[in-house]
Amino acid sequence: MTKPISATNDFVVKFANVNGSGSASANGLFAKAILRMGVPVGARNIFPSNIQGLPTWYEVRVSEAGWLGRRGGVDLMVAMNPQTWDGDVAGIEAGGYLLYDNSKPLPAAKFRDDITIISAPLTDLIASEFSNPRERQLFKNICYVGVLAQLLGIEIDVVKQLLTEEFKGKDRLIAPNLKAFELGRSYAEANIAPIGLRLRRADKVGDRIFVEGNDAAALGAVYGGATFCAWYPITPSTSLAESFQKYCRQLRTDPDGKARYAIVQAEDEIASIGMVMGAGWAGSRAFTCTSGPGISLMTEFIGFSYYAEIPAVIFDVQRGGPSTGMPTRTQQSDLLAAAYASHGDTKHPMLFPANPTEAFEFGAQAFDLADFFQTTVFVMLELDIGMQEWLCEPFKWDPARKLNRGKVLTYEHLEQGVPFGRYRDVDGDAVPYRTLPGTHPTRGAYFTRGSSHDRDARYSERGEDYTEGMQRLLRKWETMKGYLPGPIVRNARHPTRDGMLYIGSTGPAMKEAHHALDELGIHINSMRVRSFPFCDEVFDFIRNHDQVFVVEQNRDAQLKTLLVNEGGIDPARLVSILHYDGTPITARFIVKALKSKLRAVPDAAMRENVT
Repeated sequence: MTKPISATNDFVVKFANVNGSGSASANGLFAKAILRMGVPVGARNIFPSNIQGLPTWYEVRVSEAGWLGRRGGVDLMVAMNPQTWDGDVAGIEAGGYLLYDNSKPLPAAKFRDDITIISAPLTDLIASEFSNPRERQLFKNICYVGVLAQLLGIEIDVVKQLLTEEFKGKDRLIAPNLKAFELGRSYAEANIAPIGLRLRRADKVGDRIFVEGNDAAALGAVYGGATFCAWYPITPSTSLAESFQKYCRQLRTDPDGKARYAIVQAEDEIASIGMVMGAGWAGSRAFTCTSGPGISLMTEFIGFSYYAEIPAVIFDVQRGGPSTGMPTRTQQSDLLAAAYASHGDTKHPMLFPANPTEAFEFGAQAFDLADFFQTTVFVMLELDIGMQEWLCEPFKWDPARKLNRGKVLTYEHLEQGVPFGRYRDVDGDAVPYRTLPGTHPTRGAYFTRGSSHDRDARYSERGEDYTEGMQRLLRKWETMKGYLPGPIVRNARHPTRDGMLYIGSTGPAMKEAHHALDELGIHINSMRVRSFPFCDEVFDFIRNHDQVFVVEQNRDAQLKTLLVNEGGIDPARLVSILHYDGTPITARFIVKALKSKLRAVPDAAMRENVT
């Protein structure tokens, strides 16, 4: 007989529900209660992209060690959806636990012999106290949280405090939720034997916060000086625009109620990026938020920004593609589309945040970069960051920080006779000066031009003028490298001839993978790349290793392609580890893939960095 799993503060609970059943708040309550007990959690909502009634899952990884990446596997399944029952039960680790509603009996064939079955008559318990059909549906979710609280050891006072906070201003809802919770807890106390999974109060959360990446990026945009947003709804970026509006109401509204911002829900993505270009040309800090399909539609305007040199910011919350693809699944699939968006020769800077804290920081920094370099800057979020709540460091802001508006000539400059040519390289950094509409009645009349032009923005099809402008844009590209967030390197404890490169949400899994690899005696350096164009340090890292494993979440090795294309790197030096099924990458996947590829190297057994 399989021994039941026994673990304290280190296990995975997964909830299988029906979309629209009201389970999200109850499942979130479960995760937050564990956080309040000082135990870190990584929580992920896995939801359908279409109509109500389809399956949805919520996965909570409990890890006192602080591993926040998805682990893979389930120790305790709360199976509340008959449609997905077979798959949910199959996903439980041997020795794991299954909690289900036994108000209606199920045949023995529906269960497994190597797991512990936990049953509670949730429907009947709620029906005994509540008559309203909608209330019965909602409170059944709170009831199973009560069962879990008793089985795992969640402190009752923590749950009560969370419910009080959740329904502040709606006090009438507190008592029935507490009643539903107590129904489940009392039943479990009287009827269910203790299990091997337990929670114990710890002090491992500290001052960290639990927040979605889209929410963080939106707040970063406010702090970064954004005053205009034009957007078109698309999963998974819609909540970013909604959060921006929420924060603007709080932070960009005068005491007399006058709004100091503008938000437009455009008729489509093309209109939204066009509005952003107009606002950026006029001097506003402007952005749009979208995902891969939106980038496809915006490419002509993005090329216009590159050549006419107009500042803009695009938050690209990446999802599975191509076409409609998997709108509610995560990938790193827009790297090439964003890097070279538009026809002709273009290159666009990208920032790769790894968590909501960096989404806030990069969300603000993107506007400084866009203004200074007069171009579109992409903040490359991913669904796993944007639409999930992450435990992360609190956001910090220096009140003395000044917005960098770049090279903008004022009326006084122009009155004093400062020479002005819109596309002239005056300072040798390839970044020209610009004026804003209305700055001066006679000077600076040619603010920008999207067609072929000379240094003074005059229309020109002379080959020399075109070539000069395009070469200057390349020099500006080189200048950017010194302004973007630099990479973060982790060196192994022992000399190593192998390295790993990665970006974005791969970070938590990579951190855990390093720990597992060290225990296996496999020592390897790694670098988290945080921006494009790549700085020299990235290419030096590659050259200093015999081979570098490039870990990314797409099929076509887009990060590797950029490295080869931009750095002249021999493709043979870069070995791809690719994960693209739409779920967040795990440390288990990285370790397994790396071990397999190391074994494939002829002298792998002799390498000094593999024991």
